[in-house]
Amino acid sequence: MPHFQIDYSGNLEEVVDMAGLCEHIRATASQIETFPMAGIRVRAVRVDHYAIANGNPKHGFIDISIRLRAGRPDDVKKDATTRIFEAAKAFLAPVMASHPVALSLEMRDIDPALSPKTGTIRDHLES
Repeated sequence: MPHFQIDYSGNLEEVVDMAGLCEHIRATASQIETFPMAGIRVRAVRVDHYAIANGNPKHGFIDISIRLRAGRPDDVKKDATTRIFEAAKAFLAPVMASHPVALSLEMRDIDPALSPKTGTIRDHLES
């Protein structure tokens, strides 16, 4: 793990390269030691029904959720959170300069006893 889920308002579809944002977050996460490469998954989900602030339809949002197995020290999680958030801010800076966008991020621990995992990605990674 970790899983990165980006929920975004549908009105940003034409102004934000969501595939590019996913790749930017993946690349940043792969440089953070606490995130094992084989476990990184980044996905973006368009949200078509939302209401923001004063209801102006120009307002948009991007909310990044990071879920990872429990056990990492708080300082390691804080550093990772900061690095991912700063990477997202840098990627989105041109859009945020000309569009009203709320950007947020939250990291949550997953209880490993309640979240079984299996897979073969590690078997297929290049050494």
